Amino acid sequence: MTSLRKNKTLYIDKEAASALELVADNLLLPVTKLMGESESKAVLESGLLDGKSFPFPFILAPSGKKNEEIISSLQKDEEITILCQGEEFATLKVSETFQINPKERVKHIYGTDDATHPGVLATMKRLGSWALSGEYTILNKEVNPNKRKIDDAKELINAQHTSSIMMAANPLHRGHERLIRQTLETTDLLVIFLLKPYESANLTYELRKEALEYFINNFLPKNRVIIVPLENSYIFAGYNEIIIDAIVAKNYGCDRLTVGRNHAGLGMFYDCNSNKSIIDKVTGINIEINVASEYVYCDQCTTLVSKNTCPHGQHHQISYHADSILELLEVGLLPPAVLIRKEISAFLLSKLYPKRFKSLEKLYYDTFATKGLLEEHDEKDFYLELMKLYQTTSLT
Repeated sequence: MTSLRKNKTLYIDKEAASALELVADNLLLPVTKLMGESESKAVLESGLLDGKSFPFPFILAPSGKKNEEIISSLQKDEEITILCQGEEFATLKVSETFQINPKERVKHIYGTDDATHPGVLATMKRLGSWALSGEYTILNKEVNPNKRKIDDAKELINAQHTSSIMMAANPLHRGHERLIRQTLETTDLLVIFLLKPYESANLTYELRKEALEYFINNFLPKNRVIIVPLENSYIFAGYNEIIIDAIVAKNYGCDRLTVGRNHAGLGMFYDCNSNKSIIDKVTGINIEINVASEYVYCDQCTTLVSKNTCPHGQHHQISYHADSILELLEVGLLPPAVLIRKEISAFLLSKLYPKRFKSLEKLYYDTFATKGLLEEHDEKDFYLELMKLYQTTSLT
């Protein structure tokens, strides 16, 4: 047998590898393979594949001068090796090579080719002008444990309906909590697909997962909610995101998908004398897509309310903007408990700013009422006690 090392090689990044793994795990059905030129054109014209919605061609067109030289030199039935991060990731038997327009490709994904759009700029850097198709085999492929995890959770409670939410929870705030509870009210099992981005972030996937697990384990019926990681590659971006979300959720075994009303990909438009959204374009995917209310804190209602039912104007309402709450955390401030649960704030700050204080024990005993006993306290305890003082109202 010919050694893989003697094959021509292509170099791809983790995002491309993630997309190839989704297809290999049958999570992007009806897509089962890389598309050739004629199939790509047909998908672009109709937005359908085998009678089911799929918004853009599934192709492999990695950037880089060496990659483009290799692809343009390939012959039909030639076998190549695909490398990811210096490791042999897959082998591919070439069916076809063809040229693409990267700017057009980006426009099909994001709805724009404006380079000031952060997603457009990042994706343009990853795209080459040559694509290839063919059967591929992922080397050392591990079984995806999450399908089994969802099936086991269904069996445990005899779930008749399984709903899903895609969320970054960056950070998990009160609006997220209400969305989770609202979805859970009308389903047996809820799968939260927690997004794993490729760029670095202050709140890592592990931190966000631990915060979400804390909420589930302490405030929800935990046998009815599970967390599944979802690598948030470029194919989930842009105005077609909801379609790809629905496809992945359905292939994981969910029959419902909940999205927020302020979801960036919802995109309302006017057609045939009625308001419609991208959801109305979904064809052939047997999943119910529900648009949840937008929740705000109203200072007149003095609670978290749906904008659909609150009679007070925007000047009385506080919206839940994750990026603004994250900014408070990043500079070391405790967000108000009305925005984010105090236990989660305390946990996140203790991780973002470890060993922040010169003498935590002295600061703790100088600042808070204690029982007079020497006890050990960590930074999470300190933030929780500090939040209690913030919520004291007799002197305000």
